Amino acid sequence: MAEEQSKNGLIADGRELVELLKDYARQETVGPLKGVGRYLAFGLAGSLLIAVAVVLLTLALLRALQTETGSVFTGSLNWIPYLITLLFVVLVASLATRAILKGGDGGSQ
Repeated sequence: MAEEQSKNGLIADGRELVELLKDYARQETVGPLKGVGRYLAFGLAGSLLIAVAVVLLTLALLRALQTETGSVFTGSLNWIPYLITLLFVVLVASLATRAILKGGDGGSQ
């Protein structure tokens, strides 16, 4: 009788150990994956918003150069606003590339 109770107790301990290991594995994988998913979602949304903002600012710069400068960029000089806008885009792209290559964690701690 005592041998049978010992055997049942050992089986119960084994089942408890398996459940404990499953719960631990789930805790250590699912939790961090949710955090990574949230991080990627916010990063993707932020980068999309920044891209749209840069496009709109570029169009605003071009429109301002074409309309608000009077007759400075007319005639044979009508290509200069496009060149200035292109230089602005190259500057923004180079700053973004420099920030990416510099690395870092973006200031989060």
